[in-house]
Amino acid sequence: MWSAKGVGLGVLLAAAAGLVPAVYAQDAKPPQAAPAAQPAAPAAAPGAAGTAWSAEVSAGNQGIALDDAQLKVVRAVSDYFNGVTSLKGSFVQTTSDQKKMKGKFSLLRPGKFRFDYSLPSKQIIISDGEYLAIQDLDLRNEDRIALDQTPFRLLLRKDVDLARDAKIMEVQQADDLMVVALQDKSPDTPGRIKVYLSTSPGVELKEWVTTDAQGVETRVEIGDVERDAKLDPAAFKIQGVSNNPLQSPH
Repeated sequence: MWSAKGVGLGVLLAAAAGLVPAVYAQDAKPPQAAPAAQPAAPAAAPGAAGTAWSAEVSAGNQGIALDDAQLKVVRAVSDYFNGVTSLKGSFVQTTSDQKKMKGKFSLLRPGKFRFDYSLPSKQIIISDGEYLAIQDLDLRNEDRIALDQTPFRLLLRKDVDLARDAKIMEVQQADDLMVVALQDKSPDTPGRIKVYLSTSPGVELKEWVTTDAQGVETRVEIGDVERDAKLDPAAFKIQGVSNNPLQSPH
């Protein structure tokens, strides 16, 4: 979801589950690797029932004009996030230079999420609904930004309405997949996020790809997802790095 100190740091949701384009630590430089090509959503297999279609903005950041079918997909994605109370599961993050990291995540709407990276990484990302903290427990440092400065606020707010609040940059649909790429309308929230949701047997978030202001992409795939899990709200409290235990709240 993010990149910091040349190492990818995960999201939600997001990318997430967003749930966030790359955010760099204040003293860090963005990775120099060339951005990887953004993965394309699979189209319907030849001869399969239904037809895959897509629409993508050709230039600029104004978003696309949605027809009725595209608007239906965007509303279905909004309805999914509005219907989520909590999620937890595992994730695999792939950065633009193909480095992979994995770990556990949990999400509690509105606005709260946590990513605990598996060892040897000692990184945690926590959102308490207002601020997002990127913590390195090995180096004992932390960087914080306002959640409203990430596109994940669009997906994790109390009232999700992407057609109203986001610039829709791309819409794709196949028999068992919906894909929506979006960007915050606020100029203070750069970057974009592309979410992939399966539709069979039910609608479920599968992965997201974030693109930061420099065009660097990070992919997060999630699995073992448990919906409406009972989560401890205290796990989403941002603690100082000296007090934060290196363990997942799962």
